[in-house]
Amino acid sequence: MLAETICSAVSAAGLGIAAVTAYRRRFMAAARITAYALVPVGLVMTGVVEWLTGIVFNPTVWIGFGLLGLAWLILATTRAVERRGPGGAGRPAKKAKAGPSPEAVAPAASKPSLGAPAPAPAPAPADDFSDIEAILKKHGI
Repeated sequence: MLAETICSAVSAAGLGIAAVTAYRRRFMAAARITAYALVPVGLVMTGVVEWLTGIVFNPTVWIGFGLLGLAWLILATTRAVERRGPGGAGRPAKKAKAGPSPEAVAPAASKPSLGAPAPAPAPAPADDFSDIEAILKKHGI
């Protein structure tokens, strides 16, 4: 009963603020405020507020939430411990690889891709600025 009264008072206050806003000729804002002000009364009329107050003030519900939290904590802890362990739950430990395995290379790869990388082509001569000079002369620079 108290929650319904509070919701009604909040809605009445919101509608009053909407009326003042509409008086100031801010009709879009007044329409939004009116919409928000009608939500608490709508929740009371549909029974949502009564259902929520039944959940909030029921100790059995809080014990249930506590048990759900405990179950989640246990599951999270066991997963963290399983990930940290060397082998996990019955899984063999991972072997450290010394280098790339032949399985990592595509089956149709050519010989050079299996060995050392090919040397990079020689860079162009640094003195060849003829293209740049032509562009600059074209623009009168």
